[in-house]
Amino acid sequence: MWKPYLKVIRKKAPQAIHILDRFHIVAKLNKAIDEIRAGEHRKMKEDGYEPILTKARWCLLKRQENLTENQEVKLNDLLKYNLKSVRAYLLKEDFQGFWEYISGAWAGKFLERWCTRAMRSKLDPIKKVAKMLRKHKPLILNWFKAKKAFSSGVVEGLNNKVKVATKKAYGFKTVECVEIALYHQLGKLPEPPWTHSY
Repeated sequence: MWKPYLKVIRKKAPQAIHILDRFHIVAKLNKAIDEIRAGEHRKMKEDGYEPILTKARWCLLKRQENLTENQEVKLNDLLKYNLKSVRAYLLKEDFQGFWEYISGAWAGKFLERWCTRAMRSKLDPIKKVAKMLRKHKPLILNWFKAKKAFSSGVVEGLNNKVKVATKKAYGFKTVECVEIALYHQLGKLPEPPWTHSY
């Protein structure tokens, strides 16, 4: 989404389709829900209400099929209340229908309807996500042009491993040493035995 990055991609690889995929959108929605939940939990605590949002974070963020038995019970209890967190959760769950579309045109119509509902929700973090989705609608719909075949999950995982390896290599004096550390980390190459143990 960074403009200089997009400009370079357009210049160097004009045939490439830039895709804003599911991984990033779900991450943004989850971040918004967590922000709403945390704020609402603090407010309820200050006002002296029962702390019903305690241990509710993962109930609202996980996909339903990944919930534990206790989390399912907690989620069912939460759904009885008219909380901002619950409204945000229901909007997120409704958005999952977007990924089921085959046609990009129909997905675009769904996206517009969902964004309209999100903007009327009076939930500022969700409204912020809706604005971002509208702004990047063509990039999101490119996912359908690419026949849902690509995901940046693998790239994100690789980037995370690179960050960890680079952090471990902090203090190395040359680029070659960092490069060797990356080869060992990413290629799972054997490390030499230690001369002593800690």
